[in-house]
Amino acid sequence: MSPFTGSAATTSRWRHLRVDRTDGIATVTLARPEKLNALTFGAYADLRDLLAELARERSVRALVLAGEGRGFCSGGDVDEIIGATLSMDTAQLLDFNRMTGQVVRALRECPFPVIAAVHGVAAGAGAVLALAADFRVADPTARFAFLFTRVGLSGGDMGAAYLLPRVVGLGHATRLLMLGEPVRAPEAERIGLISEVTDEGSADEAAQALARRLAEGPALAYAQTKALLTAELDMPLAAAVELDASTQALLMNGEDYAEFHTAFKEKRPPKWRGR
Repeated sequence: MSPFTGSAATTSRWRHLRVDRTDGIATVTLARPEKLNALTFGAYADLRDLLAELARERSVRALVLAGEGRGFCSGGDVDEIIGATLSMDTAQLLDFNRMTGQVVRALRECPFPVIAAVHGVAAGAGAVLALAADFRVADPTARFAFLFTRVGLSGGDMGAAYLLPRVVGLGHATRLLMLGEPVRAPEAERIGLISEVTDEGSADEAAQALARRLAEGPALAYAQTKALLTAELDMPLAAAVELDASTQALLMNGEDYAEFHTAFKEKRPPKWRGR
């Protein structure tokens, strides 16, 4: 994402999300607890635009995506989205579905790690948002459900058929996307859908701790690692190795690489600058 901006000012207030920033960490909270944080058109659009702004600003070094109340996110709002889409024509439906996919692309392409703090339900689009994060930190109450076939739609929504097999394997992904059955925390951890299981009620705290660790680390190295993980999914080995070589050559000219060497000689922790 280019850091250059045009005439538009930075958004001062997000109507459909709660956004907090502290010491290089952005915490984005889905805050409709009375609706299990069901997503609206506005929430999707805010997520898409917020991630683009944060990527351009280059001030955020880690992002935590969380849900307020009893669960992470129950998916698209039945009335405000599913009901509304029944009256849309094909062009409008394509615009909507492209927007939801843009949110997933933004999560995968932003130059900082994203941590989903999951408790309770992560269903439908909520499950895909968690899937698109770099880390999924969850407590024992977490349950994931890819419900798209349950409403008569393809299980391959918002990039799920691309991402899920790469996280849990084709066999598990086929079962989860076809049947839409809930996957509770123990199984989710076993198949690799969860990065870390915490004590009950501790997912947010653990996600913040991981975010602090990442924010204090070599941000440029993390950004390039994330970019390569995404780019090399569809590359042959020869192209991937060449991309690795050129990336490392660029990073070896960076300040952080030299700082590691200096810190090692001086027997102190490195002072990472993300450059």
